[in-house]
Amino acid sequence: MFHPGAPKTSVGGFAKTAELIFHIAIRDIRKTHGNAIMGLALSIIQSVTMVLFFWLMFTLLGMRSTAVRGDFLLYSMSGIFMYMTHIKAIKAVAMAEGPTNAMMKHAPMNTIVTIGGQALAALYQQVLAIAVILFFYHTCFREITIDEPVPAMGMILLAWFSGLCIGMIFKAATPWAPNFFQVANSVYTRINVIASGKMFLANATPTWLLSWFWWNPLFHIIDQQRGFVFLNYNPHYSSISYPIWVSCALLVLGFMGDSFTRKHASLSWVAGK
Repeated sequence: MFHPGAPKTSVGGFAKTAELIFHIAIRDIRKTHGNAIMGLALSIIQSVTMVLFFWLMFTLLGMRSTAVRGDFLLYSMSGIFMYMTHIKAIKAVAMAEGPTNAMMKHAPMNTIVTIGGQALAALYQQVLAIAVILFFYHTCFREITIDEPVPAMGMILLAWFSGLCIGMIFKAATPWAPNFFQVANSVYTRINVIASGKMFLANATPTWLLSWFWWNPLFHIIDQQRGFVFLNYNPHYSSISYPIWVSCALLVLGFMGDSFTRKHASLSWVAGK
């Protein structure tokens, strides 16, 4: 994992950093659960449980008619998968090892490597869980058709990337006020259960109500995702460019905040906690 000597070229430096990120991702996956199959099963169970909960809620409340025409479970999964990918990326990045961690004593290591590794691990687990769930549903229950699979996969990556960028903000700020920002992270996660828009269609929502959700990048991602998944849905009140620009801005702020935090890092921050 660690090789003596510094790389002589920028390409060599990039390759070495990519290798470190890869190893950190593997380490994080194995750390989540000793058995890789069980770790994947837990991710699948979390997503399936949420899908079944919303299916039951919509059925009991008679709200299935408000969904897009097509497979109702696929409609539910299109929102829940984006939500889970986004939230897990935030959690992985926010909880990545900081500058005071023992791993940082090794010369090649830095916080960017740990952030990249843990974010990559979260993406791997979630994409694999999505693939397994869709394959099982397609083969055992009902044949599904995704109108534009490549852009739909792009929305999964965008949900992950936006979660990574927001997680960078939480990671940079948490050492200064751990209790407050841990609560803020939890509140953001809970708010997105509703504010992400995974339970309704933007096109069918009154304009005055959309202003409560339009600020959320995940709302745009989920709405655009449904436009790529379903042939008969064309998003009118969301865009792809908005979450991209917001995520890039948050990423820059997150890197700046993380750099400032590293310069003021102290083991006394976590002493006695």
